[in-house]
This record gives sequence, C-alpha cells and structure tokens, in this order.
Amino acid sequence: MSDLLLRGARVLDVVAGVYRDDHDVLVRAGRITAVGRGLAADEVPAVDLTGRTLLPGFIDCHVHLLAVTADLASLHTASPMYVAAQAAVLMREMLARGFTSVRDNAGADYGLAQAQADGLLPGPRVFFCGRALSQTGGHGDSRRRGQHTIDAHPGSPVMTRVVDGVDAIRQAAREELRNGAHHIKIMVSGGVASPTDEVDATQYSLEEIRAVVEEAEAAGKYVSAHAYPGSAISRAVRCGVRSIEHGNLLDEESLRLMVEHGTFLTPTLTTYWALKAEGPQWGLPPESHAKVDAVLDAGLDALRLAHRAGVKLCYGTDCLGGMQRHQLREFAIRAQVQPAIEVIRAATVNAAELLGRSGQLGVIAEGAHADLVVVDGDPLADISALIPADGKQPAVIQAGRVVSGRPSKVDSPIRPA
Repeated sequence: MSDLLLRGARVLDVVAGVYRDDHDVLVRAGRITAVGRGLAADEVPAVDLTGRTLLPGFIDCHVHLLAVTADLASLHTASPMYVAAQAAVLMREMLARGFTSVRDNAGADYGLAQAQADGLLPGPRVFFCGRALSQTGGHGDSRRRGQHTIDAHPGSPVMTRVVDGVDAIRQAAREELRNGAHHIKIMVSGGVASPTDEVDATQYSLEEIRAVVEEAEAAGKYVSAHAYPGSAISRAVRCGVRSIEHGNLLDEESLRLMVEHGTFLTPTLTTYWALKAEGPQWGLPPESHAKVDAVLDAGLDALRLAHRAGVKLCYGTDCLGGMQRHQLREFAIRAQVQPAIEVIRAATVNAAELLGRSGQLGVIAEGAHADLVVVDGDPLADISALIPADGKQPAVIQAGRVVSGRPSKVDSPIRPA
C-alpha cells in the first residue's frame, strides 16, 4: 500500500459521465481519501498529472487466466505448475493494460487470487468461480466423439467439471464454494470451444439450474451462466441466474426478462473477432473454428439491442491463449453501437456492481481502492485513447502504487513498484 497525491488531472466521474478538470486525488494506505482542487499533503509524494486524463482502473468481467491456449482440452494433460507460470505472465500483461481487477469465469482458483493478494504475482485483483459446471456433452465437456473417460483430477489445470443431476450439481457447487468461489458458473447452452454440441442448444434442466442458484444464494453468492440463444438465457434468468455471459443470440423475450430481473449481461465481442482471425494459430481445433461464424456477426447486434433495452452491461473479453493481447479492443468494438461513456461504465461502475464492490472499485471517490489509469487524450470523444496504437501502455496505479508506465509527463520521484 502507498500514499500518493495526484495533482491537476482531468478526472472522469464515470457515474455522472463528466470530467472534473484540474482535480487532485489524495491516496493514503491504498485508498482514495479525498478528491478535489487544491489538496495539500506535504508529507505525501506528489505526481503532476496536468494535461492527462485519470480514470478508474478497468474491470474485465470475463477472463480465463488458465486459458493459455485455445486448445482447452490439452489442459487435461498440462503441467499445473507450467500453466500457473503462464497465467502469471497473462496477469502481469492485463495489469499493464489497465485492468486492475478481473473476474475469472472458469479455471482460476483461490491459489492465483491469494498469490495476487499477497503480492507474490503482479496482476489484477482476481474474482474467481473455480471450475465451471457443465452437463455431459455440454459446453465444458472437452471429450470428442468416441472418447469416454474424463480426467477430473483436482490438480489438473482445467476450467470445467462435468456433473449431471440435481444432487451431483449441488455437491459440485458446494465444493467450489468451499474453496472460496466468489460466484458459480454453469453452462446452459452450447458454445464455440466445445467439440460435440451446437451453439444454440439449451443445456441443464430447470431443476439443475435452480439447484445451483439455491446453493449460491445460500452462501451469499450468485450464479453466472454461459448462454447464447434467447431460449437458454430466458430459462436461466427465470431460475435466478444473476449474470449472463455472451448472449449473442438473445431475443425479445430474453431482453425483457433481463431488464425485469435486473440481470447483468457480459458480451465478449473481442474473442469472436480474434478466434476468426487467429484461432487456429493459437490451438483452436477445426470443429470449433467452424462454429465461430454462428456468433460472430450476431454479437454486435445483440449488444445494440441490449443497450437500447436498458440491460445492465459489463465489460468482458473471453480471449484465449495469445489472443488475450487484444483485451483492450473490446472498447473500440462496443463504441460502434454505444456511447463511449457507456462502454467505460461497463468496465467500471457496472462491473463493480456485479462483483458486489460498488463504491470500492470502478470509481474515483473517497473510500474507493486507489486503482487508477492515466491516459492522454479524451476517451469520451475518442475511445481509442484507451487503446495505444504504438504499443505504449497507459500508466497504471493499483492500491496507490504505480505498477506500470509513468503517470507524469515529466520526471517524477515515483517509480513503478
């Protein structure tokens, strides 16, 4: 934790959607203690941010830290230590892009989260679900036709577990909760990376979905559901699922239900563009690459409809392997159909609300964690200010410590931690 005084910045108030010009931000013990003009703290190191824009740290609500390859089935035979080492690299790169928090939506466990929290691994704060739950033959069952055994060893660095039936799915949910999961994820439709299902298939019975929701709510947690078609989304929302992932094939009924129930939607548009262009290069099997077109073009239309309907939208990317370097591209894709401030809210205040961290993350306000991003330009006028074209990274502050880049245009006594 660090004390810091940031002077003269153009501070983005993401809730109001306006800039606070020439504002100072005082940080003590990793938390923001004051925001305003003319703040004084002689004993605190100061950084001049005149002419620069200060935003809350970004939150990606759909990442897979263990997805070091697009060939997810290969993780069953991978060394967990080697995958963890690769995940550490991915985490460091995410933090350097400005993502100070992430929600891992299948794969990461308490180990990576604790290592980050203890300062062993530079990276975003990790909110994890452990292994996602999939039915036999569902999106999460990586077996190809003719393959019968599942290596479910708890030490394997895999992202899912296959469970069927109400009793089995209750036990699986309880096991993830026992290990500290912040939420539970289930697969309620087919997907791209699964080898034996169709994207628009509905999965899990209503009784199974309700059982998972009951277990999560009993523990004070929530359920996230992978779902593409409107039919799968509607079933999940009616059963109490709080967060829908992807949603590319949503329909009017599912939109109405999400608005009615206050359900969050996390589109992940970058991954389809990346899978189409680079998927095979990073290990995506041919049968999965053939399914990308089914959701690629529909994703932007779904986002447009969800935005117009007033669905609560969060920022997500879902990129796999080396394609994770495209994480910031989601800002530009979404800005094609949304105002820039709404895209930024998806990656800040909306995401913080989904994580149950409103007021603590995603805002520049008294009492919040001092997770901040410093950029040049005006991202409300041109969101590409968040996506450096020359490979230059933004300056990133996490818990009051400069962890990447240089916040001031002039020499500063503050150096990256």
